[in-house]
Amino acid sequence: MTTTLKEFLTACENLGTLRLIVTSSAGVLEVRSKLEKLFYAELPKGKYANMHTENFEFHLNMDKITQVKFETAEAKRGNFTTYAIRFLDDKQESALSLFLQWGKPGEYEPGQVETWQALKEKYGEVWQPLPAEI
Repeated sequence: MTTTLKEFLTACENLGTLRLIVTSSAGVLEVRSKLEKLFYAELPKGKYANMHTENFEFHLNMDKITQVKFETAEAKRGNFTTYAIRFLDDKQESALSLFLQWGKPGEYEPGQVETWQALKEKYGEVWQPLPAEI
């Protein structure tokens, strides 16, 4: 699939409630939210996808994302499947992970898993976005 990250992020707005995870060498930040009302800006450091909510702000340098990967796995705690989308940098490290998240562990919003699967079918299990456009 050849498309931009901006187009893909717009499609991700249909995933419903997500757990957005950003990991650094010293910490992990996780927040539950829908991906919505994204806006874009070009700054000297790159082209950014942004989202502001009452409780947090989100900024993703789209120029740093070289690959997007769909993953399923067994939950670390519990007997259910997890569904994730990983945004990888040029070192193949996860810059951002989006996990389907709602209610109790393993409980997803109606249609949420099907939407994730449809995105995976459309884009492929692993794909490289075209250069970011604003």
